[in-house]
Parts: sequence; structure tokens; C-alpha cells
Amino acid sequence: MREYKTRSNLVFTLLVNLVMILTLFACLVPFVYMIALSLSSPKAIVNNEVFLIPKGLTLESYRQIFSYPNFFHAYGNTILYTVAGTAISLVMMVLFAYPLSKSRLRGNTVIMKLVIFSMFFSGGLIPNYLLVSSLHLINTRWAMLLPFAINQFNLILMINFFKAIPLDLEEAAIIDGLDYFGVLQRIILPLSGAALATVGLYTAVFFWNDWFNGLIYLKSTQFPVMLFLRNIVNGTSMVGDAAGAGDKTTIAISIKSAVIITSTLPIIVLYPFLQRFFVKGVMIGAVKG
Repeated sequence: MREYKTRSNLVFTLLVNLVMILTLFACLVPFVYMIALSLSSPKAIVNNEVFLIPKGLTLESYRQIFSYPNFFHAYGNTILYTVAGTAISLVMMVLFAYPLSKSRLRGNTVIMKLVIFSMFFSGGLIPNYLLVSSLHLINTRWAMLLPFAINQFNLILMINFFKAIPLDLEEAAIIDGLDYFGVLQRIILPLSGAALATVGLYTAVFFWNDWFNGLIYLKSTQFPVMLFLRNIVNGTSMVGDAAGAGDKTTIAISIKSAVIITSTLPIIVLYPFLQRFFVKGVMIGAVKG
């Protein structure tokens, strides 16, 4: 298709590019500012000399964080919750979404209404706690994994993706002798790389950032790193006990900035490796006309 470079098209393209550049800066500048604060000296921070470039370069804030007992143990807990939680969630959502993507399933409409209802209305904190307690999951790592295995929004995304896969592929596989589990394993899942990567990333980010449920259900040795770092942030006044009273605030700011960088960097590093799945045309060449 030929693109006509009319005046209106050029103005529209310019506006889109401008909005994208402003959005990029809005997302990038605060993160760079946090990096600069975490690497700057307390004197430079208190004098308001820090913006996007560190002043008085120092790694003291990171040394303080890494020196806390059980820091790396908490990081290991978070990795465990993220990997295991994402794997369990993807398996359960695939097994839930694939049948619901079939209109011939009896009770399909009722089940979908229940899923949508539960997305907007929940029992609340106390009923959830009583449920987890009645299942004897309190003070176990399963309390971070099983109650949050299925997210309704991600489930609906998966259902809609499965509905978009042509039925001709499944019918051909069934004629060739595959059962429904065989169709799911050999036909549906290989074509669902983009959906699995997208939903998997959403799920991994949830488990990585989750600290409130750890505070409710877990004991201290099982805390995820987000809860561990939150406790550091809440106790940053103690970090400056050996310093002068005027330095405590600047030390706290530097520590908090280092905590933000430490907690978000792994997800930022992971994202580019999954980005290619978001733009890949998974159905290209799947059906030959």
C-alpha cells in the first residue's frame, strides 16, 4: 500500500513521535534520577546537586543494603516465588482457559460470568486469610503460590487468544488421532508463545513485587525481597545512627533509591528477552489456504 505524505499525515506522525518521546522521558528520567541518588554522596544530596548525574560517586548505599543479614536469602525466596508461581499459574490458566475457549462446553457462559464476577468482587482480606488458614498454608511457601495462581484478567486474555486459533488445526489433528490433551500439547501451546510470554511476564511481575501477602502469611525466614527491602526502608533512620542528625535524612534517601534500583533491575533486565514475543506473528503460516 502506497503511503501518501499529505500535510495531515505528516502532522499526525510528528505528534505521535512527540508523544512517544515525552512518554519515554517520563518513564526514564525518574529511574535515572534514582540511580543518580543511590550513587551520590550525602553531601551532594543535601546540597541539591544531584539530578541525572551522580555527584561524589559512592557505592555506600548498596554496601549498606548488601550487608543486611539474610538479604540474599530473601532474594532467593523471591526468585523461588517468581519462578514457581509463574510456572504453576501458567499451567493452571492454560488448563482453565483452553476448555473455556470452546463454545460447545456445557456451562461455558455461566463459568465465564463467575470468572468476570470474581474479577470485580472478592471476599476481602479476612475471608481470604481464614481460607488460607483453613488450608493450613500459613507459614508455608505455598501461601504465596496457590491462592494467586489464577488471575482473572490474564485468564480472559488467554481464552481470547485460544479462540483466535483456527478450529481447522484442531480438527485436522483430531482426525489424525490426537486427543484433546494431544491437541493442546502439540498444536495449541506451540502457537501460543506470544500469549504465554505476555501472561507469564505479567504473572512474574506480580510475584516479584508482592510483599503484602508475605507480611500476612509468612514468617521472617520466608520473606520475599520486596518485604525485606520495605523493612529496610521503614528502618532507614537506624542506618544513620552513627552519623550526625543532619545526615540521617540524606542517608535514608540514598538507601531508598538503592532499594528501588535493586528491586526493579532484574525485571528490567528480563523484559528485553520477552519483548520479541509481543511483536511476533505467531499465526503466520499456520494455515495454508
